Amino acid sequence: MAVLLCNKCSYLREVSDDFVGETIKCPICREAAPIHNSVALVKNIISRYQTLSGKYTKLKAKIKESKVIECVESLDDDIDLHNTAAMTNKTQFKPIIDWFDKKNIILDIDTKTIDTQGFFDEVAVALGENYELLKNINDQIKKAQRKGHGSVSIAISNHSQKEVQALTHYCKTLYDFSFVAKYFYNKPDKRIHLTLQKAPSILNFFNGEWLEWFVFMKLLILFYEKKVPFSALRSFKVHFPNEDKHEVDVFFLINNDTPLFIECKSGEFRSTIEKYQKLRKRMGIDKENFTMLVLGLSDEQIKGLTSMYDLTFVNENNFVDYFSAML
Repeated sequence: MAVLLCNKCSYLREVSDDFVGETIKCPICREAAPIHNSVALVKNIISRYQTLSGKYTKLKAKIKESKVIECVESLDDDIDLHNTAAMTNKTQFKPIIDWFDKKNIILDIDTKTIDTQGFFDEVAVALGENYELLKNINDQIKKAQRKGHGSVSIAISNHSQKEVQALTHYCKTLYDFSFVAKYFYNKPDKRIHLTLQKAPSILNFFNGEWLEWFVFMKLLILFYEKKVPFSALRSFKVHFPNEDKHEVDVFFLINNDTPLFIECKSGEFRSTIEKYQKLRKRMGIDKENFTMLVLGLSDEQIKGLTSMYDLTFVNENNFVDYFSAML
C-alpha cells in the first residue's frame, strides 16, 4: 500500500501502489504532495526518530552534567577553602534547596555559617586533628565558661617537650585569632594562662560548634580534592509541612542526588537516637548516608551502635575515611 503525506498540512491517506513516486496536489491545501511506499516511509520515520532520540539523550545528559558541575563551579582550582565566601553563593547550595523542596521541606539558611573568611574553621581543624592532646585545654575552657570565670590556668608539666610545643602553639593560635583575650605561658611552672572572651560566638564555638566546623571543613576539603561534584551547608533549619522544625549540623549533596547527613555530638547523644532514627526515615535518607558523629566514641562502640540502630555511627577519627570509601 502507498501513502499520500502532505508536507504542509500533514494530510494523510492511503492510495494505490500504482502512484508510488508520483506527486499530486493535496486535496486539502492544494500543495504538491509526494506519494510514498508505506514500508519505506515507516522505516524513514523510525530512523529519524532514533536519530532524534539519541540526540535528545545526549543533550539531556549534558544538561544534567552541567547542573552537577554548577554546584562547584564557583570554586576555583587554586581557591583557599579556609578563606573564601564562595560557599555562600546560592548557586553552590541551590541543589540542596531543590532536593529538600521535592520533599516539601523548606530550609532556613544563614550563609554566615559557611563563610570561611573568619578563623572558626582554622581553629576547629587544628583542634579536631589533634583532639586527644588538646582535649584538656578545650574542656578547661568550657568548664570556666560555664562557671562564668574570666580566665583559666592549665598545667602541662606532665607532657613531653614536643607536646608542650604543640599545646603552647595552639594556645598562641587562639590568641592570634582572638579566641582568647590574653595568653601567657609560664615556662618555669609549665602552666598556660588564658583570659577568655565572652562573645556568644566564641562561647558557642568551644561548647561544641567547633566540631561542626571541623567536620564541614574536612569533608569540604575531601570532596574538593577528589573533584567530586557537591553542594554543602552547615547549621541550618528544616521546616516540614506540619511545621515541625529540626536543625541540621552538616549536609552534603553529592552529584546532585546523594545526600550525606552528619549530626555532630560532642556530649550526651543517647537520648537523641530515637529522634534521629525518625528524622532519617522522614527525610528518606539511607542508613549508610545518615550519620551521627559522636566525639570520643570508640571503634567498638561505633560498630555496636550502628548494628543496633537505624543510624550509622562514626567518630572524629574515622569519619573522613568512611565518606572517602563511599566515593
